[in-house]
Amino acid sequence: MTRVYLELGPKKVFACSLDWPGWCRIDKGEEAALDRLVDYVPRYRLIAERAGLAFTPGDPQVVARVQGTSTTDFGVPYEVPDLDLEPLPGEEAERGVALLRAAWELFDEVAAVAPEELRKGPRGGGRDRTKIVDHVTEAERAFARKAGVRHRPFTSVGDRDAMRAELAEVLSRPWEPPRVTGWPPRYALRRIAWHVIDHLWEIEDRR
Repeated sequence: MTRVYLELGPKKVFACSLDWPGWCRIDKGEEAALDRLVDYVPRYRLIAERAGLAFTPGDPQVVARVQGTSTTDFGVPYEVPDLDLEPLPGEEAERGVALLRAAWELFDEVAAVAPEELRKGPRGGGRDRTKIVDHVTEAERAFARKAGVRHRPFTSVGDRDAMRAELAEVLSRPWEPPRVTGWPPRYALRRIAWHVIDHLWEIEDRR
């Protein structure tokens, strides 16, 4: 059994795993979103295995629904469910960070060997590889601030890696509510991992 919450936008629905950060998929309607989440089990398994975790999720079980907005329809899991305000034990936090690190590693590896010009979408849209990598990097710097980690604009890969290391250290700590100054750690882990994984899969699908 996999605990899942649904974020309900006006037109689209995100299905997000509560226990596997970054495993989130969107579609038109609840059942379609759940089906799409299951479709991505083999691809997420590669991330879990890279993190040293066995991934046998079982059938998704919806345990919560949150009301989304037009941002949901745009393609971003934006709302923070109440379940993310539960205490986060250190062991669970470290497991989430291991998955995030695995996502970073796979994204960097795939981006390194992908062609610069990626296949365009049906309407001719979509960023090329360098723009996707830059987008992920800059978004992470903004996301990190939500977790209390602040870095100046990067001037090298080393700067980015230093920020990632600090972010991973902060997110691996145990957490108790109500210590929230930005994103609660559960949501931060899910949102950051989702963003990396979503663009990892985008590059894979368009190369």
